[in-house]
Amino acid sequence: MLDRRTLSPGLIRSLEVLIAVAETGQMRSGARLLGLSQPAASQHIAALEKAFGTKLIDRSVRPSHLTHAGRRLHNRAQKILHALADMESELRQVRQASISLLRVGIQASVATTLTPSLVSMAQDDYGVEDITLFAGQSGNHEHLLRTKQADLAITSNPFLDMDGLERHHILKEDYLLVLPDGFAGPTESLEAIQRNLPLVRFGDTTNVGRQIAQHLRRLRFEPDKVIQADRSSMVTSCVSAGLGFSLLTPTLLIDGMVENMNLRLMELPVVGLSRTLTTVARKGELQNLPMAIAHLCKQTLTQQIARHVGEIGSASVDRT
Repeated sequence: MLDRRTLSPGLIRSLEVLIAVAETGQMRSGARLLGLSQPAASQHIAALEKAFGTKLIDRSVRPSHLTHAGRRLHNRAQKILHALADMESELRQVRQASISLLRVGIQASVATTLTPSLVSMAQDDYGVEDITLFAGQSGNHEHLLRTKQADLAITSNPFLDMDGLERHHILKEDYLLVLPDGFAGPTESLEAIQRNLPLVRFGDTTNVGRQIAQHLRRLRFEPDKVIQADRSSMVTSCVSAGLGFSLLTPTLLIDGMVENMNLRLMELPVVGLSRTLTTVARKGELQNLPMAIAHLCKQTLTQQIARHVGEIGSASVDRT
């Protein structure tokens, strides 16, 4: 029988941890997804196991996985969190004059650029009282939307496999060739460049990194040396220091150019590599705010690209 005295006030957080661990397949990855340490996540799972008197995760195998009881609780936990989010949305709509709470996932590469104007608009134009922002990769945004921990995401993945979402186009941008400022070697092909410099790119754990790797494989380009990182500032700093070359879009370059990194930008000597930014939100819950945010993002990003990346950046952006 369930001992309710062992259920802590943090039960909902513990259920979120269980879902995150189940979706990522690892305690460490699930903890990172929720911004927790691995010991803290383990404590949440232990609390659930104590409360329900059964093992929820089989730790005798690697990687560990949910037990039968764990899978049953995982299914129930998803329904509970969805019901809580629906209740929150219903109560929010009672107050038509304003949106009291807004939780937004923002692509890490544009989070610094977009945050001030986004917060100002939400507060001044829509009366938002409580704003929570999550910077991260598109995989983080998908989890936040699926578990209803975020209302909206500004992301490079439109999540077309998810139902019940509205999507508003921000911009499409082509990748540029990014070289150290003093590089004097040949630039007519990626093969020629990589004979002098290794490729610096986003890691395979990121949507951008996987996209670049897949496109290069289609082009049958296999660099001899690769340096991987999961933040645009890390990629651009390596290139600026002369440690390699990279393929980046204008929005991925903004932070590096703001920091006055010494970079040489050129058109990419291959075709077909671009990415699209989209505002994604749960349908019908935020009035016209998602559309307004998409318009604000387009305006802010194009202004910052023109200011910091220059003509070559602006020319590679399709805002239609």
